[in-house]
Amino acid sequence: MNQLRVLTWHIHGSYLFSLVQTPHKFFLPVKPSVPEGYGGCAAGFPWPENVSEVPAEDVKRLDLDCIIFQSSKNYLDDQYEILSEAQRSAGRIYIEHDPPQRHPTDTRHIVDDPDVLLVHVTHFNRLMWDSGATRTRVIEHGVPRPEATYTGEIERGLVVINGITKRDRRVGADIFQEVRARVPLDLVGMDSEDAGGLGEISHSELPAFAARYRFFFNPIRYTSLGLAVCEAMMLGMPIIGLATTEMARVVQNGVSGYVDTDIGTLIARMQELLRSPATARQLGAAARRFAERHFSIGRFSADWDSTLRAVAAESGRQKRSAA
Repeated sequence: MNQLRVLTWHIHGSYLFSLVQTPHKFFLPVKPSVPEGYGGCAAGFPWPENVSEVPAEDVKRLDLDCIIFQSSKNYLDDQYEILSEAQRSAGRIYIEHDPPQRHPTDTRHIVDDPDVLLVHVTHFNRLMWDSGATRTRVIEHGVPRPEATYTGEIERGLVVINGITKRDRRVGADIFQEVRARVPLDLVGMDSEDAGGLGEISHSELPAFAARYRFFFNPIRYTSLGLAVCEAMMLGMPIIGLATTEMARVVQNGVSGYVDTDIGTLIARMQELLRSPATARQLGAAARRFAERHFSIGRFSADWDSTLRAVAAESGRQKRSAA
């Protein structure tokens, strides 16, 4: 089948790396000053050959089948700066990575266009956004199968969050500190040193690093389902977290881990896993089976392949009708 030509911006590195496993040609605009969205093939990922960087000033020369927006800036500003009018009539998709933040139920999405497909990364996101007349679809996360596997010999929990201090209560900075006072926890991620963490671990090194910890703890109150959770499940780590957002759907209590809104209950569960590595292994094995069914890169790529082809075909029909 023909390979589509797709332009998107670099917004979330881990998600982009999964997205470009889809068998199409992806173009990433770059600028020398590297403003938001223009980082291209950033270091830390083994980017495949179907991904190309393009200077932003050269983007208008590309023949494109689809445009994928991944932020409000992409949609409101960037497309008018770097795309031609003809390119803006290509198939258009907006990936919504987060739930609404101004108000959880009454926030209207910035995309209000039935000719744009709004793709949510979780069912929770689609549930909470007011998408108006815009068409929506959910494509759940997909992550590559890691080479590392869970061993869990380190009697500590692991938390993986970027910018935890800056993002504060929404990502559970206070919960992390509260739990760490009673349970041994290590924190990794960008700027994690600000909260007493170990710093950033590269994407390629994180699976082997994480696999030795007894459990994965997600203290986030309100955000989309983090790829770090999916990756931990794929490793075979038991998951402990808040029973909020998509976590309540992904983690089954007593099967693949534990979720609750009572922090005291979660602390007790963590202490239980520290005492019983056998229980941790059992829960982790179930977490891995769930991840293999729901978060496989093969399923993710197939979903994106069919979506891109449908959107590109529809755009082509509209252009022919207009002519």
